[in-house]
Amino acid sequence: AYLDRGAGDAVLRQPAVAHLVQDALLHFDAERYRLHAWAIMPNHVHVLVTPVGANGLSEILHSWKSCTASQVNRLFARRGELWQRESFDRFIRDGEHFAAVTEYIEGNPVKAGLCSRPEHWPFGSAAAKVRQRQGG
Repeated sequence: AYLDRGAGDAVLRQPAVAHLVQDALLHFDAERYRLHAWAIMPNHVHVLVTPVGANGLSEILHSWKSCTASQVNRLFARRGELWQRESFDRFIRDGEHFAAVTEYIEGNPVKAGLCSRPEHWPFGSAAAKVRQRQGG
């Protein structure tokens, strides 16, 4: 509930920053990992990802965090950390759990009152799926 209220710095609320993070997530999709679902919220990010090959989850997260932190700091002429050091992760148990986590991630912007439907949130996989179906 605290995160859904947009508490904290909420630098991701700015569209330029959310786009930057979304681009970073998509950059190595299908190469280093398979990106299944994501939602870039005003003050946190949800991602459902499967590492590919020898790429480990901690290395993938470090890559996302270091790349985006550098870009955001440069964009706003600021210094310091952007991301928490730790992340909350879990293993997906089965197809049912996978579907539930996808629904949770894509529905998070609706739950937080940021939009009325998951596909209306521009910084998430639900909208990306719609854009892909529409050919753009």
